[in-house]
Amino acid sequence: MLNQKTSVENVADVIQVMRAGVDFYQDAVEKVNSSSLKGTFTKMATKKAAAIQALQPLAIAEQGEIEDGNSIAVETRKIYTKFVAMFSSDEDYTYIKQLEEVEDKVLEVLDDAIAKNQQGQALLILTNIRVDAQSMHDEMKTLQQLKKN
Repeated sequence: MLNQKTSVENVADVIQVMRAGVDFYQDAVEKVNSSSLKGTFTKMATKKAAAIQALQPLAIAEQGEIEDGNSIAVETRKIYTKFVAMFSSDEDYTYIKQLEEVEDKVLEVLDDAIAKNQQGQALLILTNIRVDAQSMHDEMKTLQQLKKN
């Protein structure tokens, strides 16, 4: 268990962005046509949910309770994507493009949290999640490039 005196910052922000990302990926699974994309999006949502679980002890250390909010920025992007997809000739590409942007946001908030001079276990957890987040970002970026061409 983390020492309550451990300095932990910005973890709630990371959780909010990741939770909104889980919701967005789950929504995208219902909207895309490709079964391989459905599998990829399900995998991404599962990985983000696992990261949230790993981060919750840090959120408790940071704010005294679990974090259960969503990022407004990601929720707004989700609504925008639904609107754009209605007029798009390639709905799958629209979701891939917007979800890659979500992955950019995840990396941004993780980098901000890591830059806050986290200590010990907090730094280890955030760094490990950052490595996985980079992998997910790279996968979405590759999908975007493949689908675009």
